[in-house]
Amino acid sequence: MWRQPRTVWSVAFACVISFMGIGLVDPILKPIADELGAGPSQVSLLFTSYMAVMGLAMLGTGWVSSRVGAKRTLLLGLVLIIIGAGLAGTQDAVGGIVAFRALWGLGNALFIATALATIVNAAAGSVGQAIILYEAALGVGIATGPLVGGWLGEVSWRWPFFGVATLMAIALVATAVTLPATPPPSRASSIGAPLRALGHRGLLTVGLTALLYNFGFFTLLAFTPFPLDLGAQEIGLIFFGWGLFLAITSVFVAPRIQRRFGTIPGIVGALLGFAAILAAMGLGAHHKPVLVIGVVLSGAFLGINNTLITETVMKVAPVERGVASAAYSFVRFSGGAVAPWLAGRLGEESIQLPFWVGAGAVVLGVLVLRIARAELRDIDAQPGHGAEAVNSELEAEAVTVGDA
Repeated sequence: MWRQPRTVWSVAFACVISFMGIGLVDPILKPIADELGAGPSQVSLLFTSYMAVMGLAMLGTGWVSSRVGAKRTLLLGLVLIIIGAGLAGTQDAVGGIVAFRALWGLGNALFIATALATIVNAAAGSVGQAIILYEAALGVGIATGPLVGGWLGEVSWRWPFFGVATLMAIALVATAVTLPATPPPSRASSIGAPLRALGHRGLLTVGLTALLYNFGFFTLLAFTPFPLDLGAQEIGLIFFGWGLFLAITSVFVAPRIQRRFGTIPGIVGALLGFAAILAAMGLGAHHKPVLVIGVVLSGAFLGINNTLITETVMKVAPVERGVASAAYSFVRFSGGAVAPWLAGRLGEESIQLPFWVGAGAVVLGVLVLRIARAELRDIDAQPGHGAEAVNSELEAEAVTVGDA
């Protein structure tokens, strides 16, 4: 799995930097709120605008990629991230930061949607190994994002934004130099194809499960820094531990659980474990050690779920993987967009309530998954649903991240 072409490693490096943006703002949420006089629900819009635009843009990433090619789509996404991150750091009001985070989300949609397809098509080995490699990049990015955000955030809340813009500029050069030209595929993708794909019950059910799971995920990510009430470096270190657990379990633990118990039982177990941690954090929301331990341990369950649910999406729907994944991402990022704002609003009433709502949403996601048990029953018997690695060319279409 680790003996990959240079193309795969350059895109994986860019993925690491891209995923840093998810957790990068965690350590600076409270400093931004304090300096700009904003409440938790206002500052949480940094996540909401980012995720909402990303989710909507997923519907059009296949249309763009199928017309300009994978390499140009990747480079366009990187350029938009650089502009969005850099200009977000220059703002003096929360509204301006939120607006440029939305542009950042648009760039991230174009980039990550095409990055997974590029890695899967260019990687040596099976689709499962390619997904694990992609999840490794995701885990490293999510783990280092809070660390970099905390370190730079101690100087100023603006510096993490400038840091991402700089790192993405390096990734832009690396991608431009190492990735070969990728002409558009012979058949262009329809912009309405992802919405039509949601007519498949299995795909829609997995997407709704991920939407509900994201309520818990982004409650943890966007709200927990407020009751913790620690410095940027301390928050960064806590979420670094969370991301480290996520990276380790997504790469090393998830495949073993899949072999031992199966994909769907593994997802159910991971989600129930995550829900239990959120419930414990709700009970102990006034005790910082409980919140710290809960954040770090939750990474283990999130890593398992990320890998397994990504592979499930690759296999479940009888449509091209790019179309299936774009449809899935559109649904699940809706949860990612609403959850940060809702958690902030609930947290202004009670610091326990967001965790309880998040736990309930994750449990509901497990129940929803049972609706499609007939479609998912034989998921482990499927070799990859046409998603096996293609080593000769990059026929990249819009495919998204398993969970961010």
